[in-house]
Amino acid sequence: MLRASAFATGLFIAMWGASLLVIDKVVLFNAPADREEQGIRAMLAKEQIADEARPVIDPADWAAFTLMSIGSVTMLYAVALPKRKNG
Repeated sequence: MLRASAFATGLFIAMWGASLLVIDKVVLFNAPADREEQGIRAMLAKEQIADEARPVIDPADWAAFTLMSIGSVTMLYAVALPKRKNG
């Protein structure tokens, strides 16, 4: 069960990294309008879109490669875990 959980977690993280290679920025539509603070390292900012300011997630260029490498290392760890002996 630990192997499957670690592999699934690594696959999820690696797929997020691969999707960030294609995505330039993400516009959040249903976010609360009263948030004025900056996000983590200014990744979450406000941008003027269609007569209103909407939050935009704009990840750094290195974020995709970091997520893909962390995910692949986690999947390799899951494959390298020893199998349980029944009995």
